[in-house]
Amino acid sequence: MTAANVNVITESELDRIVRWRSEELERAGYSPEGAAALAARLDIDLHEAIDIAKSGCPAEIALRILL
Repeated sequence: MTAANVNVITESELDRIVRWRSEELERAGYSPEGAAALAARLDIDLHEAIDIAKSGCPAEIALRILL
């Protein structure tokens, strides 16, 4: 097999950051879908989003506040 026949899938640094943010948001209590939506918005502070959820605000309401 030549190098031309190999499909290489690389994850960009931005992809890794968004994936990591999503994982952190899920750990804080957001649904996978909500976490993905927040993670993709790099203008939303990750720590603020986590703090809101951990302070007792339901994730659905936190999403409405943040998005």
